[in-house]
Amino acid sequence: MKNCSLDQWYGTACSFTWHGNQIVYKEQLSDRETLLLVHGFPTASYDWWKIWSPLAERFSLIAPDMIGFGYSDKPKDFPYSTMKQADLILDLLREKGITEFHILAHDYGDTVAQEILARANEGQKFTVKTACLLNGGIFPEAHHPILIQKLLMSPIGFILSRMLNQQKFEKSFSKVFGADTKLDEQELELYWQLVSKADGHLIAHKIIRYMRERVENRERWVSALQDYPNKLVLINGPEDPISGKVMVERFKEIISEENIWLLEGIGHYPQVEAPVGVLEAYFEFINQ
Repeated sequence: MKNCSLDQWYGTACSFTWHGNQIVYKEQLSDRETLLLVHGFPTASYDWWKIWSPLAERFSLIAPDMIGFGYSDKPKDFPYSTMKQADLILDLLREKGITEFHILAHDYGDTVAQEILARANEGQKFTVKTACLLNGGIFPEAHHPILIQKLLMSPIGFILSRMLNQQKFEKSFSKVFGADTKLDEQELELYWQLVSKADGHLIAHKIIRYMRERVENRERWVSALQDYPNKLVLINGPEDPISGKVMVERFKEIISEENIWLLEGIGHYPQVEAPVGVLEAYFEFINQ
């Protein structure tokens, strides 16, 4: 599969103003049901490019770059939080007049999706028809951050953000992929461009506070999954050192043993490493 450049991906992107900041998002709207795609840390909506076209044959698509990520604004003084990111996404959907949608989320996007589900369960005026979670820290007790994440969370996180460069990023980023599905040099450079755009790497220590929020809001966000009345699925790359096999076992224990797809040999980025496998699992789930 030929790589999609950032210029190609964002050349057709849209934007809207949210609290004085420009938020970039991709959309391919139609008369089909809407699928909201929520990316993870530290990347952006670009993560979805390999599965975008096949999904667009089944859904109307919308995929924002959350604030602080990708091509959206990255203000240094913004109070970054999961709650704010959920506000942003729901405001975007409201502006589009979308009140019913499916969710496909990954990594930090899982946590944002959990907050959106919590609000739906509370009776807010929108409906999440189905939810699909890829690898992510949905249970903080089963989440194993890599060293750079731990350091960014520590009191010296702001120093590490300043020291982060392309070489250090690429070395750490490669560790979360499967042994046979790692990115090549060109792809790694592209992701660094995405992360470092507008000096986004300098606020990594602020954005990653969501890991602490997961602990603080564990009951709310786990209950959001337990109480969700519609179909929920987990698609997981078990070779992920952060949220692989242990996360799957925890999901079986407290959520469900059904609707779990394991993509053998795949790491933390299933939609990048195994797009065909993700599409097969997701379409089988959605067509049940």
